[in-house]
Amino acid sequence: QVQLVESGGGLVQAGGSLRLSCAASGSIFSIDVMGWYRQAPGKQRVLVAYITNGGSTNYADSVKGRFTISRDNGKNTMYLQMNSLKPEDTAVYYCNSVPFSSQYRGQGTQVTVSS
Repeated sequence: QVQLVESGGGLVQAGGSLRLSCAASGSIFSIDVMGWYRQAPGKQRVLVAYITNGGSTNYADSVKGRFTISRDNGKNTMYLQMNSLKPEDTAVYYCNSVPFSSQYRGQGTQVTVSS
């Protein structure tokens, strides 16, 4: 069973950048669509970006033009490059399949953007 581990979060000032990584314990090729989700305190988890095995991507309007999702099936890793960060991007970020599956849920990585 594939396990996903997120990393790369941290504290950054508004306008800064972070790169999140999602490392898989096994092949992610079997997961056709992978995505990055985020959950802010007191709010529901939302999908911010996803990528297919074929490389097609899609972004939530709130991050479009600022975030870039990518995946390297050879390295069993997915990434989220986040630029021009805003305080409203503060959340715990999770990688998972799309749709979300509890079998892949990791601990997430905290992203905090200060104003």
